[in-house]
Amino acid sequence: MNIDEIRQERKKWLGWKNIIPLQEALSTLPTHLEISSISLDDEVAISFKSITQLDEDIIHKVAKRLKPWRKGPFRVSKTFIDSEWKSFIKYNLLKPYFNIENKIVADIGCNNGYYLFRMLEEKPKRLVGFDPSAIIYSQFQFINHFAKTDIVYELLGVEHLEYYEHRFDTIFCLGVLYHRADPIGMLKSIFKGLNDGGELILDTFMIDGDDEMVLTPKDRYSKIPNIYFIPTVNALKNWCYRAGFTEIEILDIKKTDLNEQRKTEWIDHQSLEDFLDPDDNRLTVEGYPAPKRVYIKALKKTKNKKFIKIPK
Repeated sequence: MNIDEIRQERKKWLGWKNIIPLQEALSTLPTHLEISSISLDDEVAISFKSITQLDEDIIHKVAKRLKPWRKGPFRVSKTFIDSEWKSFIKYNLLKPYFNIENKIVADIGCNNGYYLFRMLEEKPKRLVGFDPSAIIYSQFQFINHFAKTDIVYELLGVEHLEYYEHRFDTIFCLGVLYHRADPIGMLKSIFKGLNDGGELILDTFMIDGDDEMVLTPKDRYSKIPNIYFIPTVNALKNWCYRAGFTEIEILDIKKTDLNEQRKTEWIDHQSLEDFLDPDDNRLTVEGYPAPKRVYIKALKKTKNKKFIKIPK
């Protein structure tokens, strides 16, 4: 697999009919603004030393043009992008469990790069985001236009990891696994993309139960059509073991609530409140258990090889 050829082919996506207006909007962003500060706290915020009202209006207009904003929040001067997800809740939950200083890090399904921007504070050696979506890449371009970071954003998917130019010390995969029809195959790809001793930080939907069982929705889960398998914790562990991981640590289990995911003016679509049974929020509208997530750390540890001494 030639990664450079795939990169060149996917750059053409920016010329799609629905993407051209977004790229044109990005080209109107002011280039003369001097940054006074960048905050990498719960709110990724960028401030300027001075800014005119005209520039404020352009920034706000372009940000609105890039909706829906799923991950965030972000603030660029006076424009506050109140994303559907308060992504800092997940990030702050995971932060005590990883150390990425001077490490090569990937975020699979990185969306607009919110987690990558937050990770800059941890001083990694390199940050690479993977997400084959030209729309959310445009959102990343919007933020990085001002932040001017060294984050590498690849319009690639998890299937390209094992063919990438280098391996990673830590790979994040947050809220992606349940979108894959072959979750074990995805975990194997991540495993191959890690250096020896590397670790995977993952979260995915789960169902309660001690058995090694999996829920397979008939049509949709929480109104989402591309949800294929929702495992118990023990089933998820088995998936990881089958992919090659040797040590799995359960970091947390948490129900998704209306504080973390909700409708805002920055998405103009339905959100969690519309996905749950209006008479019983313990269930989805389809009657399945309401979304609950498990957070894990999985280690790729090279087993000691035994060498046979051949007599002379």
